[in-house]
Amino acid sequence: MFKGFYNLTSGMLSQGKRLDVISNNMANVATAGYKADTYTDSTFREYMVSRVGNRDKSNPAEIGPASYILAPSQLYTDYTQGPLEETGMPLDFAIEGDGFFAVQAGDGVAYTRTGSFALDDEGYLCLPDGSRVLNPDGEELLLKTDKISADDSGAIYTENGRLLGKIGIYSFGDNTQLQRNAQGYFTGNGAQAATGITVHWKCQERANTDLIQQMTGMITAQRAFQSAAEVSKMYDQLMTKAATNLGNV
Repeated sequence: MFKGFYNLTSGMLSQGKRLDVISNNMANVATAGYKADTYTDSTFREYMVSRVGNRDKSNPAEIGPASYILAPSQLYTDYTQGPLEETGMPLDFAIEGDGFFAVQAGDGVAYTRTGSFALDDEGYLCLPDGSRVLNPDGEELLLKTDKISADDSGAIYTENGRLLGKIGIYSFGDNTQLQRNAQGYFTGNGAQAATGITVHWKCQERANTDLIQQMTGMITAQRAFQSAAEVSKMYDQLMTKAATNLGNV
């Protein structure tokens, strides 16, 4: 009797979650190194629907599978390379290839593709939130100056050629095992020094979000949400009318 409510409500919840993910992707379209997420859902506890006779139920005919609700399945992150853009800023770096910068965040070591760095009050290379960038040995990278040059391995030098340090680039055997934390960084185990990676100085990797694709998905999800809400109202009115009529019999 209430199967329609289950289907419609779960549909609205699912589309609402999809809209949240799309909104976050669009909000981060200008965030350097951002990797877009994709939301997926799945049916919950499928069962087979069969047709039987009114009296003789010995030979049921299978109609097909059905499910009461949609349930969240998984968020997939697209780790494909975003376009590179020259900025001319001396503390901007971009990774070309499969790798991540490592930073000392508040809750431990985390990983990011964002290479828009700055210097904190003590001269350490850091992100705008203060998370310090690590070198290949896992130590915080001290520069004390932005009068630098860098090569394509991530080594950083003073203007007179003295080596200041090197930006650590790390990779994982399987990026799908990474988790995005509340700060937007990735966390996971098994990080190793990346090989075959090119570091571009005075460049930024732009977000890999496809705005046209996101806008199309947003419109589709909004229409699905609105349709489910309207049908839910109609279903409620129908159930109310049925209960009223049966009560008057």
